[in-house]
Amino acid sequence: MATGVRFPSDSSTATARHVVADALRKVDPVGAHAVERETNWRRGYLTHFTRLLEAGLGSSQDALTIATEGLRSIHEQMRCGDESLGDALSTPASDVWSTVEISGTAEPETELSVPYRGRRLTGSELDAQLDDWVSRGVVEPTFSDAIRDVAAHPQWLRLEGDTVVVLGAGAEMGPYRSLLRWGADVVAVDLPRSDIQRRIREQAREGAGRVRLPVGGKETGADLLHHLPALASWLEDLEGRLVLGTYCYADGATHVRVTMAADAIAARLVAQRPDTALAYLATPTDVFAVPAGAVTTSNEAYESGRRLVRAPFRALSRGRLLQRNYPPEAELGICDALVPQQGPNYALAKRVQRWRAAAARQDGATVSLNVAPATRTASVVKNRALAAAYAGAHRFGVEVFEPATSNVLMAALLVHDLRSGRVASDEPWREEAYAAAHGGLWTAAYHPRSALGLAAVLGLAGSRG
Repeated sequence: MATGVRFPSDSSTATARHVVADALRKVDPVGAHAVERETNWRRGYLTHFTRLLEAGLGSSQDALTIATEGLRSIHEQMRCGDESLGDALSTPASDVWSTVEISGTAEPETELSVPYRGRRLTGSELDAQLDDWVSRGVVEPTFSDAIRDVAAHPQWLRLEGDTVVVLGAGAEMGPYRSLLRWGADVVAVDLPRSDIQRRIREQAREGAGRVRLPVGGKETGADLLHHLPALASWLEDLEGRLVLGTYCYADGATHVRVTMAADAIAARLVAQRPDTALAYLATPTDVFAVPAGAVTTSNEAYESGRRLVRAPFRALSRGRLLQRNYPPEAELGICDALVPQQGPNYALAKRVQRWRAAAARQDGATVSLNVAPATRTASVVKNRALAAAYAGAHRFGVEVFEPATSNVLMAALLVHDLRSGRVASDEPWREEAYAAAHGGLWTAAYHPRSALGLAAVLGLAGSRG
């Protein structure tokens, strides 16, 4: 059995089913019962994770009940050693950690600059690209508005007065490098591995901000799974308003464990330091409620598609391929872009973050949760099926971004969420849809999974051509 932050048994499946059923029980008891009867979780989880969203669309209170009940359930079940997560963090840490501080040598960038296809976009070029993404349905119009707002207020970039804690500082999609270029005050947390810590230090020296690193004993860095109480205590003692950003990733069930360690820290910091802000990136390969504008764009694309090309695929697959994304005339769409290859553990980890964002926002905390575009990160392209699907995605109106582009854009949205003063929506689904950079999954003509296989085939064919 795993040590540190762990599941209550060797089965992550049993925990996931229990949590999803508990999340639904008060709002949708029939759905909870269906979860408990599910015998093939590896494939069947797709339906139940869609139901987690749909059951909360009736009212914002229902959505919040699902979130809070899901969080309660998973925190009650997950363990830290032989204790519950809550008990582990309420016990004073036995180790007192120290801090290494590094000041960058560069001058802060004072203009938002976005790398894209070999160029760095600023000013009118950035405006034109934002217009292009909106016109092609790659991003929501509110995404364009938010990025323009940041570009018009470059003084926001430095995030003066905030300390951004980046859990997973080495992650490709995290904001660490962008924040350093802008001169922010950053706390970089990642594994105490020499290669990771060397890269973090190099980027700190090359940047324009201040970086602080945790030091436990002789090791720089922190393993969230095994250093949780000590890391939480160290973070709690830092001065200034904290912005806790969770960008950690791991394969399989370990992703849930790391996410829960980060969530335990988030819950403790928000309770002990109510001014703490939380930050997350949502994956586009999840289930979201989609605004009417995106639904209209999708249905228009379906109607204008080539029926003669589509018909043979639909017939040969008995209707499984190239299904329309939304029903005709739908005013509110459900985009189910869950990818079976990513698995139920990935879906649960990302849903926990969405639940925490909704619950914390309801309690008055500042929260930044933004849908990031599909991106060619190392963790994605090492999966051959996903890499092939990404290579062929453009044939279906989906743009897959390079990490450098996504990194800057999502860091800019973080800045916007922390500085713009925008009033959050009371409805969790609307808040998740705000400024979404879904890459075109929400506006595509076809249900994502019904086109994924063809995209992969076309991607493989293109790579061999």
